[in-house]
Amino acid sequence: MSSKEVGEIDDKSSGQDHKVDVSDAGDAESQGVHVNLGQSGQNLKLDTTGLPLIPQPSDDPSDPLNFPQWLKVAILLQVSFLALLGPLNQATVNPAFVPLAAHFHISTVEASYQTTIAIAFAGIGSFIWVPLANTYGRRPLLLFTTLIAAASSLGSGKANTWSQLIATRVLNGLGTSSFFTLGAGMVSDTFFLHERGRAMGIFTVFLTNSAHVAPIPGGFLGQFVSYRWCYYLPAILDMTMFGVMFFCLPETLYLRGSTPVVTDKPILRRMKLWGLRPKGKHLKLSDFFQQFIMFKYPTVLLTALYYSVTFTLSSILPAVTSATLFRRLYKFNASQTGLALGIGTLIGSTLGELLGGIVVDRSMYLSRKGKKDGVIVPEVRVHGIWAGAVIQPIGLLIWGFCIQYKTPYIGPTMGFSIMCFAIQIISTVVYSYNADCYRPQTPEIAQVLNFGRQTVGMTTGFWAIPLGDKIGFHWMAVTMSLVGIITLLPVIFFMSHGKTVRDRLGVPKYNRSL
Repeated sequence: MSSKEVGEIDDKSSGQDHKVDVSDAGDAESQGVHVNLGQSGQNLKLDTTGLPLIPQPSDDPSDPLNFPQWLKVAILLQVSFLALLGPLNQATVNPAFVPLAAHFHISTVEASYQTTIAIAFAGIGSFIWVPLANTYGRRPLLLFTTLIAAASSLGSGKANTWSQLIATRVLNGLGTSSFFTLGAGMVSDTFFLHERGRAMGIFTVFLTNSAHVAPIPGGFLGQFVSYRWCYYLPAILDMTMFGVMFFCLPETLYLRGSTPVVTDKPILRRMKLWGLRPKGKHLKLSDFFQQFIMFKYPTVLLTALYYSVTFTLSSILPAVTSATLFRRLYKFNASQTGLALGIGTLIGSTLGELLGGIVVDRSMYLSRKGKKDGVIVPEVRVHGIWAGAVIQPIGLLIWGFCIQYKTPYIGPTMGFSIMCFAIQIISTVVYSYNADCYRPQTPEIAQVLNFGRQTVGMTTGFWAIPLGDKIGFHWMAVTMSLVGIITLLPVIFFMSHGKTVRDRLGVPKYNRSL
């Protein structure tokens, strides 16, 4: 088919026939966003606005891109709720550091270490799970790791010594690590480019809000029942989610270009736990090492660095310091701390998502529609980060100065609400931009983001309160705001030069058929 040939496409979503210049997809290919055009002579499929669908779906009904919209939404909600359970496993106990510390005869700062340990191993575990999931499927790995998360949370609640608790928290971090990475991969498997920003936004709002929702039940359980129930509750939710996914979550791993399997029940077939491994796909030792290749791509590594720093300052910092600071300044008990932290951050993140996902998808649509060739430039999404980038340090400064000068509790609460508003926008932009640049490697990109977020975040419990006590929380906020601004500079550079940077390195050669 020549670049000027025009084909008629039956757009099933609109019921109309459309025509499209095939050169549009070629232009998209040159931008680093790869489009599978299928065999020569096949027509491009369009969305309802007349633009080519990216990526092009196959004619196989088992292709996740061909799933009905209700099933795509069901998959999105399941993996999003699973992403919420990850930080929930780690953070529900945060408001209950006081009774936890009393039981083990340690300080509240030391009590926070069991959270940071879980966070650290949640950043490491995904390097084990992603290669396995890319070979044997997302579904069986998510079910298996959900069982690990449930068992380790139950074990944490039963722990009678500090060493037992730390050991179970290590296992919990390893189990929950898949929730962040494989979930993002499933979103990318099932949604087209023009839908991906909003879908990723929903995924990240669950992920971000988890640490904010967790303190609400955690505070009441820690005060009125027992800190042990701060571990039992996540275990119950993990097992509930296991049951839902077992019956409702289909496999989304799909090898593009593979021979379609003839079946009259394609979705039911994708509910199997085994037998869906792509033909010719075998697990190799090199699979565990090639995933680190994504660290060499500057657009991935440097946006991940900015995201990790701002997420730590906006979400993890309030989570691990509020129990100590609110008790010291306002004499709050566990339930009061949980409500202040949970409601404030939840409101901020929810409002941020209402803006973030819609803006990045709309900006991408307007950019493509405004050009005759419909060229896809992922850097268009990066411009949506400005609102979050400006607001985030403002919220951090409000938080730090209010803590230092002992304002009423509404002051620091307002500060971390603003930070969470900002980080939701930042998260949506970073996830969507990188998924657009390297869609087949979305799980590996999520690994980089998860590793950075968890590695930087796990240090917070060790330095936040000691540093604030030493130099003042206002100067700590100023210092951390400057760190955030410095890590923002490469992101600003990518707005205008990101494509040039990507073109120099090319695209990863592995998993390109996914």
